[in-house]
Amino acid sequence: MSEFDLKICCMGAGYVGGPTMAVIAKMCPKIRVCVVDLSQKQIDAWNSDKLPIYEPGLPDVVKECIGRNLFFSTNIDEEIAQADIVFISVNTPTKTKGIGAGRAANIKNCELCARKIAEVSTSDKIVVEKSTVPVRTAESVRRVLNYNDKGLKFQVLSNPEFLAEGTAVDDLMAPSRVLIGGEQTPEGLAAIAKLVSVYTNWVPEERVLTTNLWSSELSKLVANAFLAQRVSSINSISALCEVTGGDISEISRAVGSDDRIGSKFLKASVGFGGSCFQKDILNLVYLCESFGLEECAEYWNQVVKMNDYQKNRFSKTMVKSMLNTVTGKKIAILGYAFKKDTGDVRETPSMFVVRDLLDESAKIHIYDPEVSREDMWIEMEYTCGITRENTPRIEEMITTSPDAYSACEGAHAFATLTEWDEFKDLDFERIFASMAKPAFVFDGRNILDHEKLREIGFEVYAIGRPFPIV
Repeated sequence: MSEFDLKICCMGAGYVGGPTMAVIAKMCPKIRVCVVDLSQKQIDAWNSDKLPIYEPGLPDVVKECIGRNLFFSTNIDEEIAQADIVFISVNTPTKTKGIGAGRAANIKNCELCARKIAEVSTSDKIVVEKSTVPVRTAESVRRVLNYNDKGLKFQVLSNPEFLAEGTAVDDLMAPSRVLIGGEQTPEGLAAIAKLVSVYTNWVPEERVLTTNLWSSELSKLVANAFLAQRVSSINSISALCEVTGGDISEISRAVGSDDRIGSKFLKASVGFGGSCFQKDILNLVYLCESFGLEECAEYWNQVVKMNDYQKNRFSKTMVKSMLNTVTGKKIAILGYAFKKDTGDVRETPSMFVVRDLLDESAKIHIYDPEVSREDMWIEMEYTCGITRENTPRIEEMITTSPDAYSACEGAHAFATLTEWDEFKDLDFERIFASMAKPAFVFDGRNILDHEKLREIGFEVYAIGRPFPIV
C-alpha cells in the first residue's frame, strides 16, 4: 500500500510551478509532489543549494520537503503516468508573429503538455491549468486529451495563480483566495472537490472559490488588468504633478485613504514590469478584439500605452536634465529586476531605460543584488532585440558592477529603478564625493530621502515631484 494518499505531477519548474508545488508538499506531507521539466539544468538547480529563482523563504521550504514528498525530475513520462493530478505550469508568452502577434498568448506549450499527458497516461487523471492562459484554453486541452486511444477519462480544471514575486511563499501559505474552475457536471464537480481537498489542508474553506472553467480563466486576466490599471492611473497623475507642483505621494495618501479605493498599487514609479501584467492585458485586448469589442480593447490597451509612456518619459527626463546630452557619460543604474526581492527581469522597466540610454551613447554601469549578467542579456535580446551581434560595442557600453559604490564612482548620475531596501541605506555622502559634478539623482521608485540628498549637493529628480529650479 502506498505511503501517500495522492500523487501530484507538475509540468514546468519555473517561477510558478516550483514554489507552488514546494508549498503544497510542505503543507500536505501525505501527498507526493514531483515537478518535472525538459531542462536538466533547471532540475539540477532545484536539487541543489542554489535554487534557479530567488524568492524569500523558498530555500527553507524546499530543504524541508525535498526527498521526503517533494521531488524534481526530468523523468517526465514516468511521473505523469503515476500521478493522480497533473498541473500544467509552463510558459505562455505573447506571440511574436502570426495571428494576434504582439497581443495573443502562445499556448503551444500547453497543447504539447496535453499531448504528452494523453500519450503516456495509463489511468484517468485530473489535469489542472496553472499557467496564465487565454479564455477557453481548457477546451483545447480537453479536446487533445479526449482523443486518447486508451479510453481514459480526463477532467480539466483551471486553478490560476495569484502570486506576487518577492512574497510568493507568503502568498501561497496564506492566500487571499484560491480559485478553482471546472465543468459543472457530476464528474467535473467531483474533480473540483478533489482539488479543493488538497488546498483545504491549510487554506480556510471560505477562501477556496469554485466557478465554471471560463470564469476562472478570465478572472486571472481581469485581476492583473485591474492591478496594472491602478499603476498606470497613478503614473498618469505623476506626470501632472511634475508640471503643476503637486506631490504624488501626498495625492496617493489622500486618495488611498478612501475605503472605496484603498492604498495598494498607488505608488508612482518608472512603470510596471514582470511576466504577467503586460502579457495578460494584451491577452485581454486581443480577446476583446476577437469578439468585436473594439472600445473595450482600446480601453485596456491604454493601460499598456501609459506604461510605455512612463518609461520613455523617465528616460527623456534624464537626458534633458543632464544638459541635454548623456553621450559618453557614465550613468549608474541601481536595480535591474522588475521589483525588489526577486531576480526576475522579464519586462523590467530598467531594461527600457537602459535601452534608451544606450541609444544616446551613454556608458551604463548596472548593479542589482540578484540579477546575473546572463539573465540581463537574455531578456534584452528577447524583448528589445538587442544582441552583441547587432550592437557591437554593447559589452563596453554596459558594465555590471559588484556593488552600488563602484557603479556610482565617477558617474554623472545614478537612477534607482528597483526598490531594493539596501539602496535606502547607502552612504550617499561617499557616493556624492566619488561622482562627477553636477551629480544627478533620478529616483524612479521614490524610495530615497530627496531633501537629504539635496543638502548633500545632489540635483534630484523624482517621479511625481516638482522638478528643482536650476
